[in-house]
Amino acid sequence: MAVHTPQEFEQFIAQLKETNQHLNFFCDFEKISQNVENIKLSLHILNSLLGATNLRSAVNTIWNRDPSAFQVLNILIAVRDEGKKFVLNSANQPVIMDSFFQSADGVMEFLEETGLADLFLNQKITNLVDYVFGIETGLDTNARKNRSGHIMEGVVADILTEHNLPFRQEVYSSEWSALTAVLGDDEKRFDFVVEKANKTYLFEVNFYSGGGSKLNEVARSYSDIAPKIDSVPGFEFVWITDGVGWKSAKNKLQEAYNIIPHIYNLTSIHDFLNTL
Repeated sequence: MAVHTPQEFEQFIAQLKETNQHLNFFCDFEKISQNVENIKLSLHILNSLLGATNLRSAVNTIWNRDPSAFQVLNILIAVRDEGKKFVLNSANQPVIMDSFFQSADGVMEFLEETGLADLFLNQKITNLVDYVFGIETGLDTNARKNRSGHIMEGVVADILTEHNLPFRQEVYSSEWSALTAVLGDDEKRFDFVVEKANKTYLFEVNFYSGGGSKLNEVARSYSDIAPKIDSVPGFEFVWITDGVGWKSAKNKLQEAYNIIPHIYNLTSIHDFLNTL
């Protein structure tokens, strides 16, 4: 039997917010600047390669003075992991990327095979510090999904504080043996825990401004875990989710909505918290 009415679900859908992003969401320039600062000296050294009439000679000069400068070459092709990524060399053998940085010959092979040699010789890059700042800005966009989650967590933390509800964050289910009994080996980390005199509320929070298969997976997962937690005396599962991305997974969300008693968005959560 559904724990909510169709009318309640339609109201839930109508309340979903378009976004939770301010303009400072898109780029973390403080982190970007620090990443560049950490390797700036090496980049300044490598700037001498730009426009060199004899790239091999310029590489040898740097190698004889400071071979460690080449350890940052991987970021020039937007690869992190400190060069630990496996790639194929010219003989089609898998090697770790930073193995190219162990000799001047390896450096030359790296520059030529990646296309950086052409960019350097033709001065299509004029300053490696500025170039890497651009790369770091591009790579930082990969962190936006995590930032969106952190924003949602911050919003919920503010809401809980507003309602004078003490809470803990990132708490594992293994803290309670009763939960381990129903969840088995599948240890769960909850975003928030609110402990009242007679009941402990375990919160999951997320925000989806866009669609995707993950939404179906999340809804299915919480539909499975919520009844297990709610079956343990003194515990209740609470899911706070928002974002118009759910409109692309409306059917799966409705299935979860009909199973999970405590499912709220950023609008409806206030009514629930007022009862605690």
